Amino acid sequence: MRSIFLGLLLFSAAGSAAAQSPYISFPDPQLPNAYILNGIITKYALINDSTFKWYKTSQGIYNPSAEFKTAMTNAAAAGIKLVVFGGTWCEDSHFVLPKFFKLQEQSNFPDAGISFFAVDRAKKTIGGIADAFKITNVPTIIVMKDGKELGRVVEYGKTGQWDKELVELLK
Repeated sequence: MRSIFLGLLLFSAAGSAAAQSPYISFPDPQLPNAYILNGIITKYALINDSTFKWYKTSQGIYNPSAEFKTAMTNAAAAGIKLVVFGGTWCEDSHFVLPKFFKLQEQSNFPDAGISFFAVDRAKKTIGGIADAFKITNVPTIIVMKDGKELGRVVEYGKTGQWDKELVELLK
């Protein structure tokens, strides 16, 4: 029942994004000249904003293996959805998420198969989605199928190889 609730919550949040601004931004109290995004975003919010220079830098140093790309391609064909939580203020998110999205792009995993939520420093989101998914650390990549969570990779994963752990969940 919980998985059905989370699935409905996720897609209703994404659907309501069209009716209102899906995210807010506000100054980061800990970093001068920076701001925090909070809510439903896409990778393009990071790519197209010069404030987030770390995105392109981090993405440029990653070359996903053919095995990882194949696993992502197969996961998309199998109906896998990914729910991603990250923080524009978080160094771990700066490292992992640009690489995750490079893997996604090179494997042709559709943007529509990913729901991306930006959290504030308290790891909260507009609408309480982070609370519903019990997010305690970011980045968190959750693998879903048919509204049920199959597993998640939190920060760098248990082994420090977030991409390898993600691929294992996708198989």
